[in-house]
Amino acid sequence: MVSQEQRRRQLAREKFLRQQQRRAAARRRARVRNSVIASVLGVVVIGSVALYTTGVLKNDKDDQANASAEASPSAPPTSKAPDPCEKPAPGSVEKLSWKKEPAMTIDTSARYTMKLDTTCGEIDIALKASAAPHTVNSFNFLAEKGFFDHTKCHRLTTAGIYVLQCGDPTGTGSGGPGYTIPDENLKDKSLKDNIYPAGTVAMANRSQPNTGGSQFFLVYQDSQLPPSYTPFGTVSEEGMKVLKKIADAGESSGAGDGAPNATVVINKATVTKS
Repeated sequence: MVSQEQRRRQLAREKFLRQQQRRAAARRRARVRNSVIASVLGVVVIGSVALYTTGVLKNDKDDQANASAEASPSAPPTSKAPDPCEKPAPGSVEKLSWKKEPAMTIDTSARYTMKLDTTCGEIDIALKASAAPHTVNSFNFLAEKGFFDHTKCHRLTTAGIYVLQCGDPTGTGSGGPGYTIPDENLKDKSLKDNIYPAGTVAMANRSQPNTGGSQFFLVYQDSQLPPSYTPFGTVSEEGMKVLKKIADAGESSGAGDGAPNATVVINKATVTKS
């Protein structure tokens, strides 16, 4: 016969064994659960890496761009730098055109200066009559006719090359006097290593030989260009200060080539002989 003490001990031992079994079962379930979780996480991580490397997650960048675009309308507009130039003088561009290059009237042994009275200040240019007689003669003719008066300088470049382009009565980059003049002075001693130095005034063209008209550019910083543009003048020191003021105001496209932010209008152009 089992005593009460023995019975109590037997029951306690059975209870302990049941506890151990439950704990062992719980540990097994935990191991299985953790294994499953680890497997799932492994799939997620691997899948995420695969998505990233194949570029699918680039949509995150698109979302950021979209968020920026959506936020832009509500953002306060950026203030534009004040125009450093004055208002244009009263008057309008005359529509003038000629079929032929003007007859030679200048004295190639004399000194000629072209003054551009612009809304941003006066730009004086010493012309190279002996080295570029056709070009200087043409500018003398056009200035006498008032061809440049009230015209806008329509282009400013601020990357790669650094020029202000003027001389188009239409302001579009496609206008001219109706005739063309030959290229000249392409081996000017100032042009070294295909660099048009700051202060150079040269003819624009249609990317073909002998297609210059009335459009010209003023170099405000050394610029590398092929020697295809007739250099026919040099800007004075004071004129360079005016060009710098125009250049500092930047251009409208933000891409380095566009209309000047400054209102650059040639109120009057004159060529004088000295």
